[in-house]
Amino acid sequence: MANASAAPLHPLLSSIISTSTSSRCHSLLSVPPECVPIASNPSKVSVTTTAADSSLRKSPLVRRRDLVAGIALAAALTKEPPSVAAREVEVGSYLPPAPTDPAFVVFKATSKDTPALRAGNVQPYEFMLPPTWKQTRVANILSGNYCQPKCAEPWVEVKFEDEKQGKVQIVASPLVRLTNKPNATIEDIGSPEKVIASLGPFVTGNTFDSDELLEASIEKSGDQTYYKYELETPFALTGSHNLAKATAKGNTVILFVASASDKQWPLSEKVLKAMLESFKI
Repeated sequence: MANASAAPLHPLLSSIISTSTSSRCHSLLSVPPECVPIASNPSKVSVTTTAADSSLRKSPLVRRRDLVAGIALAAALTKEPPSVAAREVEVGSYLPPAPTDPAFVVFKATSKDTPALRAGNVQPYEFMLPPTWKQTRVANILSGNYCQPKCAEPWVEVKFEDEKQGKVQIVASPLVRLTNKPNATIEDIGSPEKVIASLGPFVTGNTFDSDELLEASIEKSGDQTYYKYELETPFALTGSHNLAKATAKGNTVILFVASASDKQWPLSEKVLKAMLESFKI
């Protein structure tokens, strides 16, 4: 492996290291290795403390100031760039084309994508989305990472958005929050109206009123049943137009939510509805 030149240390970090090292050199009975300089002639090696004495003569206030500033700098240097954490690239650059519609790509969730999938708490799901959309970061407190595999409240699995068309997210809810029946289907939980009454706030981001429900329908695909919704939600945090699709499998209810503002809706209604239709588990 080729040797790389070490980057010069920031003066504040150098001061911290010097102060820390000199303190150990003065306090220990035996001289630690870092206090011994490397010389070409081993017989002339000596312990030099002149720089250490100078560092120690700094006032406590100065040393403390250097320490705080150095820690802040170190944190800034090691912090992961926001673009990496959020994966702010178009999904078309890494997701495969949808086999049923080349105008879309398909996202298939795996255990690498979310804490709940890794814990086996959620069954894999998939849906289509336009290749120009971007995946956005889910805050740790919303991701369920802290409570898996026994979360008591709903959490957000993944989020994607496009500033011109809207956003989509997958919300997962523990089945026991809606029913005491193990491995219940969505039909076991109740009617479409009953389910959206419980999950509506997770569609809107704040509150849900039954008057905001424009349409509810039932879709069957093999042995899986889905409830589909269209909502007009003028006070929602997610957007004034919301589409949702819910189903239950295992011990979790999965909710697909597509949202748009009044400005986005005329341009994206067909796209969002196609994404909604493509969602399956």
